[in-house]
Amino acid sequence: MSAITLKNVEKWYGPVQVIKGIDLEVAPGEFVVFVGPSGCGKSTLLRMIGGLEEISRGELLIDGRNATSEAPSQRGLSMVFQSYALYPHMSVAENMGFSLKTAGAPKSEIDAKVGAAAEVLKLDPLLERRPKDLSGGQRQRVAIGRSIVRDPTAFLFDEPLSNLDAALRVEMRYEIAKLHQRLQKAMIYVTHDQIEAMTLADRIVVLDAGRIAQVGTPRELYERPANLFVAQFIGSPKMNVMECSVAGGSWQVEGGRGAPGAPAGAVHLGIRPEHISILPAGQGACDGVVDVTEYLGADTFLVVDCGPLGRLTVRVIGDTDINPGDTCGLGFDTEWLSFFDSDGQALR
Repeated sequence: MSAITLKNVEKWYGPVQVIKGIDLEVAPGEFVVFVGPSGCGKSTLLRMIGGLEEISRGELLIDGRNATSEAPSQRGLSMVFQSYALYPHMSVAENMGFSLKTAGAPKSEIDAKVGAAAEVLKLDPLLERRPKDLSGGQRQRVAIGRSIVRDPTAFLFDEPLSNLDAALRVEMRYEIAKLHQRLQKAMIYVTHDQIEAMTLADRIVVLDAGRIAQVGTPRELYERPANLFVAQFIGSPKMNVMECSVAGGSWQVEGGRGAPGAPAGAVHLGIRPEHISILPAGQGACDGVVDVTEYLGADTFLVVDCGPLGRLTVRVIGDTDINPGDTCGLGFDTEWLSFFDSDGQALR
């Protein structure tokens, strides 16, 4: 049985449809991440699952029961928002146990659940503090702890780390991953940060204009995108995509050189920056002039102007002695080529 199932779910605001027939199953204990550009519907879809937005059409099942028309409090879900939304006049312990208190739980049960959640989140020394005395990361842990004490069927996270600085984001990402391992509860997480998506998810759901563009593991989406949208959305830097022609099973890029192994109907060729090698001019698939070098320590990214093909990004491990203005050839690793048809759908 799935923890959460969406069956042809739609959302309409008057004549405008923003969620366009979503079918998805989230297994018990699975970590699913929604990603996509701004306005694609990822937060709206999460709020529909949580009951904060009405489902216009379709069905929502939670643990096998139809929860489409249930109030948020009846769904057995817990939501963590971008805003911490802590009560400033309450202590950490009081904030974490407030939902249990309003539900009429006995003090002994509240204390036990708050204590257990505080131990998981390393909040034991902070239970008597007020929110104003906490760092941003500590406040977010309190907000997560407030969800844990309810023992929900699943956790819903709506960009919970976007208010934190870079160092705290890394720390909290680790803590959320460890929390998932420990609780073994289904989690649905919305983010625009690809690093969060790739490192946290068991499966990623890529949304495009209210539809699912692809669902798969981070490796599947990165290595074998189902379409051009996913190919150029997943990955930083994004996949290099260029037009190609196919004849007799061989591909060729404009103004360059080709190789055998192209499927019929291919009009676009894609390749990740790490699968391009720097060669002497006249060798490889095409030639170009290095436009910009970006040294990042462990890697260097070269932006190479290849004329009619446009600018291609090449990843070099470590440093390189190649400088802007140098001419070079680019070799494509044929094992990692992606081909797309005229509709942008992957051919292999």
